[in-house]
Amino acid sequence: MELHVVINGRKDLAGQLYNQLRSAIESGRLAAGTQLPPSRLLAEQLGISRKTISDTYAQLTYENFLTGVIGKGTYVNTRPAKNQPKQSHSQLASAEVIESWRNLPVFLRHPTLEGSLRYDFIGGATSKGQFPQDDWRRCTSHALRQIAGSKGFYSYAEGLPALRNAIARHIAFSRGVNCQDEDVVVCNGAQQALDLISRVMTRPGSLVAMEDPGYPPARLLFGTHGATVVGVPVDAEGIEVDKIPDGTRLIYVTPSHQFPLGVAMSQARRVALLERARELGAIIIEDDYDSEFRYEGRPTDSLQSMDEHGIVAYVGTFSKTLLPELRLGYMILPPAILEAVVRAKQLTDLHTSTLPQWALAKFIAEGCLLKHIRRCHAIYAGRRERILSRVAGDLSPWLEAVPSVAGFHMSLRCKVPIDMPLLVELAKKVEVGLYPIEPFYYQRAPQDGLLMGFGAIETLDIDPALDRLRDILQQLS
Repeated sequence: MELHVVINGRKDLAGQLYNQLRSAIESGRLAAGTQLPPSRLLAEQLGISRKTISDTYAQLTYENFLTGVIGKGTYVNTRPAKNQPKQSHSQLASAEVIESWRNLPVFLRHPTLEGSLRYDFIGGATSKGQFPQDDWRRCTSHALRQIAGSKGFYSYAEGLPALRNAIARHIAFSRGVNCQDEDVVVCNGAQQALDLISRVMTRPGSLVAMEDPGYPPARLLFGTHGATVVGVPVDAEGIEVDKIPDGTRLIYVTPSHQFPLGVAMSQARRVALLERARELGAIIIEDDYDSEFRYEGRPTDSLQSMDEHGIVAYVGTFSKTLLPELRLGYMILPPAILEAVVRAKQLTDLHTSTLPQWALAKFIAEGCLLKHIRRCHAIYAGRRERILSRVAGDLSPWLEAVPSVAGFHMSLRCKVPIDMPLLVELAKKVEVGLYPIEPFYYQRAPQDGLLMGFGAIETLDIDPALDRLRDILQQLS
């Protein structure tokens, strides 16, 4: 390591060295576990005797600042934490702003390995065992070779050209999205896409309309930008377009697999939504988060494919098709906002990490993504059928499924009054994770029901978990 020590003159050499080393350790500049240079090397670098170095190391070791490991060297010791009182957020000039962030509710946080339940119907998560590790490892090796051959400069804010081309080809084929490479912006998951679009489209007081019930992280994000979020009811055909208020600048929808209910927006409602947005001068955010998994009927094209006026910003993610930990998403932006969003992206993080971008570009180009989606589709279809069979069978006295044909979660409505907090608590006691849909409602009166994710629970675990759910429902009855 490189140690910064300055010796002035020839007086009290040991004292100078001692004071500088001790100060560096106490301030944290020399962190616990840092190895110090051997005494012979440091003596040569500073032009002082080796004995002076050794005596100083010995004194600091005696005072517990350093520790010696035989055969390895001298290391900075772990220091006890100082109990100096730190300034609280309430004492800062920005206390009100900080408090508003501290008070934001936490939604959809996935449990850690230690805190997870044996049977978990959590939404938005996939079975890690399905991830094609060997293919991804090979693509990552390719990515490392690409980076090794680069000049080491910052990359494109809008994403690597190779990945933008791969995404444009993939979604044109799988979702009917009408785009060119230059329309694609790569981002750190769909959440960053929502943040960037909101940054350039809203100011404090701007109206944002979104489905109610809907996706809470989107609603909270729009709110942190100062926007006034209006919840618009959802029926069997999707968002009720005629209830989108005048003055709305941004409309957030999940038309292919409404979150959380799962209904698909009808063709007539899609036409009406596009017309309403054009009248308002608003941009529609189409969050197409998991509709590549479709189980019934012909695939529905994206809302973006119907857009003739450049008012739909299409947002996609690889968190659902691959892994949430990758944090890779993308936007297909209309010309009116493309340049502004790229500028916002550049100011926010310069660009998304290029290592996963290179790997994903090769992964898609070689057909690995489509192969993975087909394999997972068969697995999720089996899980979905098993849940639907049980809901139509022994769980039918209490629950009914909301019609849904895509994704890897479904909603179950309560047919009779059920104490949902008690149900969730009792289920935890028998290692079953259940999630009510009530928190997803915003301004509408919530309905009782469950969001049943089947992406993360193994197929063979579904029946044992639903057996336990049935037994609890019988007890509550």
